[in-house]
Amino acid sequence: MGKSGSKAKRGRKKSGRSFIGSLVYWSLVLSIWVGIGLGGVVLFYGAQMPNASTWAIPERPPNVRIVSMEGDIIANRGITGGEALSLDEMSPFLPEAVIAIEDRRFYSHFGVDPLGLARALINNVTKGNATQGGSTITQQLAKNLFLSPDRTLERKVQEVLLSFWLEHKFSKDQILAMYLNRVYFGSNAYGVEAASRRYFNKSAREVNLGEAALLAGLLKAPSRLSPARDPQAAQDRAQVVLTAMSEEGFISAAEIKTAMSQPPTRAKSYWSGAGQYVADMVMDDVKSLIGKIETDLIVETTIDLDLEKKAETALVEVLSGEGRKLNASQAALVSIDGTGAIRALVGGGDYATSQFNRAVKAKRQPGSAFKPFVYAAALENGATPGSVRNDAPIRIGKWTPENYDEKYRGPVTLSDALANSLNTIAAQLVMEVGPDHVIKVAHRLGIESELQSNASIALGTSEVSLLELTSAYAPFMNGGYKATPHVVRRIKTPEGKILYDGDFANPPRVLNPTVVGAMNQMLSRVLTDGTGHNARIAGWQAAGKTGTTQSFRDALFVGYTANLATGVWFGNDDGQSMKKVTGGGLPAKAWHGYMTAALKGVSPTPLKGGDAFPAPPATDSANDDPLMTLISNVLNGGSGETKGRTSYPAPPAPVGNRPADDPVTSSTGPVPPMDVGSSAPVPTPHRTTLLDVIMGN
Repeated sequence: MGKSGSKAKRGRKKSGRSFIGSLVYWSLVLSIWVGIGLGGVVLFYGAQMPNASTWAIPERPPNVRIVSMEGDIIANRGITGGEALSLDEMSPFLPEAVIAIEDRRFYSHFGVDPLGLARALINNVTKGNATQGGSTITQQLAKNLFLSPDRTLERKVQEVLLSFWLEHKFSKDQILAMYLNRVYFGSNAYGVEAASRRYFNKSAREVNLGEAALLAGLLKAPSRLSPARDPQAAQDRAQVVLTAMSEEGFISAAEIKTAMSQPPTRAKSYWSGAGQYVADMVMDDVKSLIGKIETDLIVETTIDLDLEKKAETALVEVLSGEGRKLNASQAALVSIDGTGAIRALVGGGDYATSQFNRAVKAKRQPGSAFKPFVYAAALENGATPGSVRNDAPIRIGKWTPENYDEKYRGPVTLSDALANSLNTIAAQLVMEVGPDHVIKVAHRLGIESELQSNASIALGTSEVSLLELTSAYAPFMNGGYKATPHVVRRIKTPEGKILYDGDFANPPRVLNPTVVGAMNQMLSRVLTDGTGHNARIAGWQAAGKTGTTQSFRDALFVGYTANLATGVWFGNDDGQSMKKVTGGGLPAKAWHGYMTAALKGVSPTPLKGGDAFPAPPATDSANDDPLMTLISNVLNGGSGETKGRTSYPAPPAPVGNRPADDPVTSSTGPVPPMDVGSSAPVPTPHRTTLLDVIMGN
């Protein structure tokens, strides 16, 4: 009995050892076969990849950094929407937050994290679906750089192989920097710099702990968790990141408490701010100036950010106040200096709502804002501000122009006619000098759009952009020189290589100084005595012209001081009529608001030649008798046709923050190399005497 029990015991022991041995054996065999199978899969898919010696990191899409004249960033443009930063340049919270939530063993694994994969596998099996991934930062970078987002065995194998290659080729810091500069953060923002500017309007260099946690949290689901879509969901995820950072020892309990107490970050649905209109315009110009963009660029512009903000504020205040009551839904503004450098540009009421640039791309009838070119042509033809014309009903072919108030004043001076925007006088002047000559003058001064050669051009029936209209007023401001509008000053690489350097310092003369003086005298009366009184600026001599199109569809005011020429437009994109909004209303008020803010602290400077022609006496033009006017001229030895000479005041003081030694924007004024244009010669000044009358001269 003892022997057989002993034998049975030994049999059971032997059987147990045999089972364990078999289990170990077959597990080993299975592992070998699984290894062979995995090796075969790796070899199979690996063989379909290019040779490792040809692998290279794809070039990061070029970024264009657009800066103001002071060097402050306006916007980044490009596929990524932000420049690449090194880890040292970023806020230290950013890499810590990303490592804590995405790959805690980043600095210890070799590209693939077996423990992370095992944890993800267990979680997914227990939950019954693939809710957690085990990819490392290196694997995610490999996927973003080289692979499609497809979830296939082939792509996973390739991802692992590429991860090994990345870890072999680059340091951990380099891999982390590449990842942070290329990963998608939602709302069309690629890389931490683009995301930081997108959501916080600041550089990734400056983000705080809470903001870094929010950005890191977006990586799980960039679109769903975007603060532009769901601020609370983004903040909840950020708190998960903060907890992970605390567990890893990156932050203290006090820091996490402070960060968690911050309110949810709210972001607009798109980049906002009027500077974005400028950025779009700059990108169009850069492509035409240097061709295809193949490297990171820095574009230095002529924009003064202080003036840009003041321009946006002035427009928005009028648009959201009176504009809303008067059915004006859109507005635009452009402000340039005497060289044509664009100092401020606002293309609409809200870039987030509409990215269409109404200051540059929209062409609309300027209405009476076109009349200065008609009067300039008349002055070149021998007229003066004191020349008299008869304001009465006229017919030109089948066209019968009427004044806005449907009244007629009889004999009036040209100065009075322009100040009160009399349509009949403008139409007469066009017929005197010819529509073609008016068109030549307008084109010479800066209008580039095609203009129709007919009598109605006197009332601004041909469409132009606000930018070209404003730039065509600049010769009145700068003493008669062409002001080619431009926003790009210089294009260079981050290393400092100059690719484009604009030079607009020596423009040609396009108007005789005497004509400039006469126009400044007349256009200044538009503000002091005429339709533009809402635009008057205390202490400053300013000039300009109102414009209103048929049925109040468009209203404009274009005006200038000795420093800046600014054009303002109000209207609706669909051409819907406003409620009796004229150029002397909303546009003149917005112009006044912007120019008053822009000129604050600047010493007033008179217009060039503005005192060459004294203003005509304030009389009731409707009661003037042509015979009495002639007798008065004879007795006084003068006439309304007498011309004076232009005097030149001191150069205009700089406006905004432009540097005094800036060759493109120097306040010394343009120095032309030559006179160009087809302006008629100015007649020699002559005083009418009694003998002239008797002799018929």
